[in-house]
Amino acid sequence: MAFIAAVSKRSSNVRGIKRPSTPYLLLIPGLSWLAMFFIFPLITLAGTSTQTTPAGGDTGTYVQTFRFANYIDAFSGAREQFLRSIVYALIATLLALAISYPLAYAIAFKSGKWKNLLLVLVVAPFFTSFLLRTIAWKQILGNEGPVVTVLRTLHILGPETGLTASAFAVVTGMTYNFLPFMTLPLYASLERIDPRTLEAASDLYANGITTFRKVTFPLSLPGVVAGTLLTFIPAAGDYINATLLGNPKTKMIGNVIESRFFEIVDYPTAAALSFMLMAAILILVMVYVRRAGTDELV
Repeated sequence: MAFIAAVSKRSSNVRGIKRPSTPYLLLIPGLSWLAMFFIFPLITLAGTSTQTTPAGGDTGTYVQTFRFANYIDAFSGAREQFLRSIVYALIATLLALAISYPLAYAIAFKSGKWKNLLLVLVVAPFFTSFLLRTIAWKQILGNEGPVVTVLRTLHILGPETGLTASAFAVVTGMTYNFLPFMTLPLYASLERIDPRTLEAASDLYANGITTFRKVTFPLSLPGVVAGTLLTFIPAAGDYINATLLGNPKTKMIGNVIESRFFEIVDYPTAAALSFMLMAAILILVMVYVRRAGTDELV
């Protein structure tokens, strides 16, 4: 009885001990930053999306009327650009995956002492401006650039055919600019694979293709999912590549939002389009992650 009483007393004392508040205090700066620069602007944007111009009001003057039909009107006027953004982003993501996977595989398993140098080269484009990199592609794909010159020499392009101001140039620029976002997660995932696992597959008489299909690729799937998300999400909202490398027929939803905000000064429509883009990306990401079987990434 005395032992039970002592244990009960000790348990009550443990329950009475206050947990340290330091971990919660450390969260305050991050939560404050998140609230100030993400949550509050998001709430403001949501309020703007349901505003309308008052009768007799000046351009750029809006009042809150909770007109949710703004979303229908906004989508009706930018349906083509919305769909084009998803298609361009999807193509750029698939191209980036096709280019990055062999590169990441080579760096992880075949590079040896050159691994660090190759990783530096992968992130080297980040040392220059996104804008400058896009302008560089405008020069590379220009009529006097090396790509068009070679293709015309091989009679693949005609003398009056060019590559700039086209969907090809826009997708190419997007693929290049977001390539490191695909390569680095793939490398991190492949680099964690134990080489003994691949050796075990060989010991069980699996050839190279079977080993890749049954062992390497499934183990690297978290990197594939992370890389495709990091590429697709910013690519869907990009407008710089479409502005510098495209034409009026290749405008994306980002170009429409930018023009609505800064040229037409139609804030409600721009805000509604922004929310619809976020919702569409969120739905696509949730479906993709669940289909890929990597729910823990959400």
